[in-house]
Amino acid sequence: MVRSLLIRGMAAGFLSCLLVFAFAKVFGEPQVEGVIAYEESKARTEFAMGVSHQHEMPELVSRQVQAGLGLFVGLAVFGTAVGGLFSLVFAYAYGRLGVSVRMGPRALSATMAMLAFIAIVLVPFLKYPPNPPSIGDPSTIGSRTALFFAMIALSLAALVAAVLLARRLVHRMGPWNATLASGALYLVLIGAACALLPAVNEVPDAFSASLLWHFRVAAFGMQAVLWAALGLLFGALVQPLLLPFLQPRA
Repeated sequence: MVRSLLIRGMAAGFLSCLLVFAFAKVFGEPQVEGVIAYEESKARTEFAMGVSHQHEMPELVSRQVQAGLGLFVGLAVFGTAVGGLFSLVFAYAYGRLGVSVRMGPRALSATMAMLAFIAIVLVPFLKYPPNPPSIGDPSTIGSRTALFFAMIALSLAALVAAVLLARRLVHRMGPWNATLASGALYLVLIGAACALLPAVNEVPDAFSASLLWHFRVAAFGMQAVLWAALGLLFGALVQPLLLPFLQPRA
């Protein structure tokens, strides 16, 4: 059963990234082109001022490949891996948390995708929104990456704590009140994490605010498309597989 779920999860992840690729080509690539134009204009200005760029690395992959085949392959690998992990978590939740009695496969898949989107994308995005490539201090890329993944880890830990609290309270307080209490716990934990982690702001003052906004919206939209499609597609693929287990036995 787990193997069948894993295959369907990887397939759903791959199919989801086809939609993400289309979204990225329409909404994401124009923003990247704008960033490249900004960098080229900045380089020309610095060259005119006598600033040397001798230590710049040569372009190993052409821009055309990056925006086409490279983007597709990267998204396909990422989506397939995420879909596989999603299916394993689904198998655990469906088989051991007892939700199969109260929630069908499609509803569980959609709920899991929504919670994952909140914990992995939305909350870290609010604390550390993505910046365009080459924007920021290169010497701090390691610390910035560590802070971003620390935010994801803390958000996931807070989500797990909230889910465990909801399971403990559901029989005592009912589903609605248990959900409200677990949601409040998640917000408190995330608020504390955001207060403790340092802020990062390395966008140059001269960088276009409009371009930065559209880039971040496009990046957020790609993640939204991925998780929405994954939740719906995986649920549709596993529903027929698990349907016999949902039928009442005579």
